[in-house]
Amino acid sequence: MTLTDPIADLLTRIRNGLQADKEFVDVPASTFKREIARILTEQGYVESYSTEPAEVGEVIRVRLKYTEDRLPVISGIRRISTPGRRSYVGGKEIPKVLGGMGTTILTTSKGVMTGHDARRAGVGGEVVAYVW
Repeated sequence: MTLTDPIADLLTRIRNGLQADKEFVDVPASTFKREIARILTEQGYVESYSTEPAEVGEVIRVRLKYTEDRLPVISGIRRISTPGRRSYVGGKEIPKVLGGMGTTILTTSKGVMTGHDARRAGVGGEVVAYVW
């Protein structure tokens, strides 16, 4: 099976893992996915992530995060730019998610960063996903 959109696969695995009340999810590793996992960890949406060897290559093990009432910390996660429809924004028109309560994940010329960091750095790029 070949994946046409590995980033959508990562987001879907996280979404499904939270719905199924899983402790962690495993995703085939790539540098880009590792960067997205880093941002999700830094922003407090997931507990942690680690790269572990698999039968073929490596997997990223994402430890999901829940509240004390066992509710998922992530209430929504959505892919914006797809392989069929790319979505680019300039440094001045980076969208805010839920009026600044959520996070925009962008890939820029300076690497993968949140919308907040990209706004501060004054760079635009491709809008990868929204998390709230």
